[in-house]
Parts: sequence; structure tokens; C-alpha cells
Amino acid sequence: MRFLNKKGPEKRSPLKAKPLRMPGQSLQEEINARVDKMLEYVILMSLALGIAGMEWFRWFFKSPPHPLALTSLAAIVWAYGIWKIVRTRRALKMLKQARDGEKVIGQSLERLREKGYRVFHDIVGDGFNIDHVLIGPTGIYSIETKTISKPAKGACEVSYDGEKISVNGFTPDRDPIVQAKAQANWLHAFVKEAIGNTLDVRPIVLYPGWYVKPQPKGVKVWVLNPDALPGFIRNEKTFLDAKDVQSIEYCLATYSRTSSN
Repeated sequence: MRFLNKKGPEKRSPLKAKPLRMPGQSLQEEINARVDKMLEYVILMSLALGIAGMEWFRWFFKSPPHPLALTSLAAIVWAYGIWKIVRTRRALKMLKQARDGEKVIGQSLERLREKGYRVFHDIVGDGFNIDHVLIGPTGIYSIETKTISKPAKGACEVSYDGEKISVNGFTPDRDPIVQAKAQANWLHAFVKEAIGNTLDVRPIVLYPGWYVKPQPKGVKVWVLNPDALPGFIRNEKTFLDAKDVQSIEYCLATYSRTSSN
């Protein structure tokens, strides 16, 4: 799931609480901190090398100093750097919010294991990823998470008429329904090739923290607030036995491990 909000009115995160910490997260944070520090050293070393090289150039060619030219160049570099930093910080903020949304949903899905469901996260395909996959007695579910910033004030509603999604009256740039169906079709083909059975895959789009209006009955794609998902799954008919669930789990686990290398 990748969704970057455009610059506009003040927004707030839809998440009520931060996700639980993941295994090895402290080590990953330490790794990130050390990598960032290493990059600072590389920048300082490059700056020192550039200054030394410039002085050697002046000495070799007997060239007088040119402060105006160097100042102009520095101003251009700084302006470009600041522009890139601002853009990157904004993108990082949205990416971190999306990451936290996936963690929150992923951790809530883990509770379905006690009901006999297998849970997978971040299944990587060719140029896309499926945020979460559920496999259990009532079927196979492909889940796309949309962690979108909410307005600081006012309505926070998502509506779905069976074909299109509207978020506070606006149509998303990338159609989540098309995206969810494409991911479910890929998973459907994967399962068919893996175990030889043709099994339907239910596409789901979740909007954490948003009020999602009731959708029409009989729709292929579910568009829900995550809190409503367990009830929808519970109301589905059971048609997968434990052997089928285990076979799909094994194939998907094998694929996930090999595709992430």
C-alpha cells in the first residue's frame, strides 16, 4: 500500500494508537541510526576532499580565487538541497503513517489465528505487494490497507457504491477497487497453480480510523473499517477444510520467503 497525500489543509492521523513494536525493532532502529551517522561522515569527507581539490587546482594553475562564482554555485546547491529535503520529509511522513497503519492492521489480524486462520503480511508480487492475506475456514482474503490522513475537523467518511470509492467526497487518484481486484486475481492464480484447486479470493480494502458507510449487499469487494472485518468474515460460509488451509499456507510461506531474497 502506497498513498501519498497532496499538500492541502491541515491533516491528522487516523490511527488512535501507535502499533506494537515488532521483533528486532530496536536493532533495526540502531542500524538506521548508524547508517545515518555514516552518511554524515561520507558527506563531511566529500566536502573536505572537494575543498582540498579546489585549492590544489588553484595552486597548480595559479588561479585567483573566484568567491562570486563559488557562492552562486553554493546557493544553487543549497536551494536544490533544501527543496529535496522538504519533499523527502513530507514523503517520509506519509510513508511512516502508511507503515504504521499496516502494522496496526497486521497486529489486529493476528487475533484471527485462534479462529483457525493463517495470516501473511506484505506478499510481494511483480511490481506490487499485497498488504495482508488471510486463509481460513471461510476462504481466502486479499487485504489492501489505506491509511489516509483525516481532516483536522469535520466529517471523515468513506462511501462505496459497489463500483467506486469516495473519501470525503473525493475520488482517490488510484482506484482502490481496481487495485484490490488485481491483487486478488494474482492470489487466485497463485493458489490455483500451487495446489491445483480453483478457489475464490475475496478482495478487501480497509480504511483504519475512518467511518465507512454500509456498502451494497452482494458486492465482490469489501470496503470496511477494520473493526467490521471480523464480523463480515464470521458471517461467511465455511468451505475450506484444514488440509486445504495447510496446503495454501505452506505454498504461500515458501513463496514469501524466496521472493523476499
